[in-house]
Amino acid sequence: MIFQEKSGFIFENKNDVFSNFKKWKALIENQTNKKIKSLRTDNGLEFGEGQFNEFCENEGIVRHSTVWKTSQQNGVAEHMNRTLLERARCMLSTANLSKDFWAEAINMACYVVNRSPSTAIECKTPVEVWFGTPANYSDLRIFGCLAYAHTSDGKLERRAQKSIFLGYAPGVKGYRLWCTDLHPPKFIISKNVKFNESTMLHSSKEVRDAEKEDSINKQVEFEVNSPHKLDIDTSSCSRRSARIC
Repeated sequence: MIFQEKSGFIFENKNDVFSNFKKWKALIENQTNKKIKSLRTDNGLEFGEGQFNEFCENEGIVRHSTVWKTSQQNGVAEHMNRTLLERARCMLSTANLSKDFWAEAINMACYVVNRSPSTAIECKTPVEVWFGTPANYSDLRIFGCLAYAHTSDGKLERRAQKSIFLGYAPGVKGYRLWCTDLHPPKFIISKNVKFNESTMLHSSKEVRDAEKEDSINKQVEFEVNSPHKLDIDTSSCSRRSARIC
């Protein structure tokens, strides 16, 4: 994971590390007008591939690698990873959400950390240090709470879609929601949203049933037609069993 202001570059495959690092490098250097001079990582294979090393050499980036099984040498990054995972785990548990939403929980944890005071920067928030202005908490909501997104699909249609609040959309002034009124449920982004932060929608029966059905569909890899019923002569079976006795 590579972190930024609202969220992070989250990827499932380690082979995507190099391409995402180049995107992150371009973003950081463009925003700060400063060059990355050194990079400290562990000895993971995703950081030691030929293309990665060659790119750092061409860009003049000094590489530092930790010794095997000595994560304390990269303590700042390891501590932040643990902080984000612990917060994400607590948010998923509180909202009764499955692990399928781990990326949304990590992004939300990152969003909160960037707006929390830190003693390392004189009790200022990372957002304040980065942008030079205090953090705005007016749009802060409880992860996993009940949300109603405004909609206008027709004159007689409902004016709100019941959803779950999962964070903020990067690059857009809108909320990222998991809409359960749609079939199947899917992510939507909306600015006009009403929140009920005293209720977690996922605890309701309808959402559990919807997720159960979606989980079953994900587990089915292929379908096999049931065989035709065989015509069995029950009388012959009875005589045969009688002879065996």
